[in-house]
Amino acid sequence: MAEHQSIRTGRHCAFVLHAHLVFVTRYRHKVCKDAHLTRMEEIMRAVCAGFECELVDFNGENNHVHLLVNFPPKVADWWSCHCRRAPLERGPAMSPVS
Repeated sequence: MAEHQSIRTGRHCAFVLHAHLVFVTRYRHKVCKDAHLTRMEEIMRAVCAGFECELVDFNGENNHVHLLVNFPPKVADWWSCHCRRAPLERGPAMSPVS
């Protein structure tokens, strides 16, 4: 019964939708420092909260980032196609970290 506790329910459905996203730097250059990873996690948590998603896991190293996102079916297609990368690609959205 413990395995069914993570199943989310809607009015007419029961669902568990996860997406495992991996963002890799170009040519796997080692550019992400701890401050960058912390800021990226803040941004992704804010984006997920805006879409009623849950950022289950976030971790990364200096050349890639892993995200595990749990989301409801109403935002599955739209979110996965259009909104994942936009906040991370915008220059002004991320404050410079030294």
